[in-house]
Parts: sequence; structure tokens; C-alpha cells
Amino acid sequence: MGFLDFLSGNKSKDITFRTLPKNIDELKVMPQAGLTDEFEVAALVVAALCRYEESIEDSLEMLNFLKGPSPLCNMDVQFLRDRLYGKTYKTRSFLAGATPNNGYTPSVPFTVKVSSNPHSYVETLATLYLHSGGADSPRPISLRKKPSTGQWFVTQFSFLADIRLPVEENPWA
Repeated sequence: MGFLDFLSGNKSKDITFRTLPKNIDELKVMPQAGLTDEFEVAALVVAALCRYEESIEDSLEMLNFLKGPSPLCNMDVQFLRDRLYGKTYKTRSFLAGATPNNGYTPSVPFTVKVSSNPHSYVETLATLYLHSGGADSPRPISLRKKPSTGQWFVTQFSFLADIRLPVEENPWA
């Protein structure tokens, strides 16, 4: 984050994970699992969705934890299925180093860049932005703060719109 970003109210954080969680138990013991930092919660959503390719059930269980008092409904599950079926590279695209040229293979340790702008916050709601190696601009994720606990929970997965295909799948590459 540069000096002008600081003056304008823009904020950016790189959230790093040594490993990605494979299930709810692994997620709950991560340092970010207190859910008190909205940037960390946004990054945890990416980490949980990275599991979708290998275990939809584990991924959805972790997402339910990150949704808090409003668990996934059937429409949410269908939305995720529609966005990720045959395109699970989308979730990896939000990890640093993952690009269309390398089949969205991320660098290790896993890092998610999350940013905000001066319009990101309205009362207990936040719209943050996830940076993807396959998109030209950051993608929004919506969260809501529960004032009684100070925890942040995801409310919308808007960031899963289509991105550039991996080079090996792109007939025009």
C-alpha cells in the first residue's frame, strides 16, 4: 500500500497461510479463526473454497462456519455449484502466484491479497476486494459484523465470476 492509498482510505492486507485447511477442525485451529478481522475472514473463505475441488462436503462445512448465524441455503449451494463446476481453478486464482499461464498453481506459502476502499464500510457491513491472477480488477466479497461478538461473517460470494481460462484449457491461447 502506497502513501496515496493510505491518504485516500484504501487499505490492503496480504493474509498468509502455511497450509490450506482440509476440514472444519483444521480451519477452527487456524490463527485467523477468531473471525475478528474482516480481511482474514475474506481470506479464510478463499481457503475454504480451495477445498471444494477435492471435497465439496468439507468445503461447505467450512463455509457454514464462516457464514455464522446464517448458514448456506440451497440457493447458495447451487450458486457455488454453478460457479465452480469444472472451474475450480477460480478459487486458486485468488492465491498469490496463480495465473492462467501456470494453470493457476499458487506459490507456497499461500497468500491472499484483500483490499478495501473508502466506500467499503456501511455500519456493520463490509465489501472487501479479493485479488485474482485471472481477473483485471479485484473481485468483491461481502461480510457482516456481529456486534455482540465482534466477529465477521461472509454474506455473499460475488467474487466467483468467470476469469481467464488456464492457458492449457484456452483454445485461443
